[in-house]
Amino acid sequence: MPRPHRLVLPDIPLHIIQRGHNRQRCFGNDADYQAYLRLLRQHGAPCTLHAYVLMSNHVHLLLTATDIGALAPMMKAIAQEYAQYFNYYYRSSGAVWEGRYKTCMVQSEHYFLECQRYIELNPVRAGMVAFPGNYRWSSYRCNAEGRGDGMVTPHALYRRLGMTAAQRQQAYQRLFDEPLAERRITQIRAAINSQRRL
Repeated sequence: MPRPHRLVLPDIPLHIIQRGHNRQRCFGNDADYQAYLRLLRQHGAPCTLHAYVLMSNHVHLLLTATDIGALAPMMKAIAQEYAQYFNYYYRSSGAVWEGRYKTCMVQSEHYFLECQRYIELNPVRAGMVAFPGNYRWSSYRCNAEGRGDGMVTPHALYRRLGMTAAQRQQAYQRLFDEPLAERRITQIRAAINSQRRL
């Protein structure tokens, strides 16, 4: 059976998820998270990254592809090189990732910031931290606190939150005052799992 065709359009944000094989851990310590982020910096030029979170057994990215033909090679390079690193470091072999990454287009202005919140709230929903700013391996500190990491570029919808960086950060922080509705979480999960647009 042929693989489903990915729908990627220029300037339309994408929510990407890549899971560990059999949902097993793909990050065991700080060095592993740092290695993945290095590869994302190294290979990420074809895309503009808006948000991310690295969980113990999966990765979420929210990005806009500036060169839609380069997205798949970028993700393949990151996945392969990280798997080589992981298998060497842990003296293991075999698949680190569960097949190909999944994508869904995030078309609506309303959905974009909700998807970004969904991504950065992953560690809170998983019970790892009480507040997203307490989790090191996400873009929350960059988007909400202005701690630049050299990877995240604000989307135009984020920039509309305020006239200055401080205003945008404060407005973004206020978005986290209310929990994401369970209905919206279900919609986002369904969209990424079916690889349809949100």
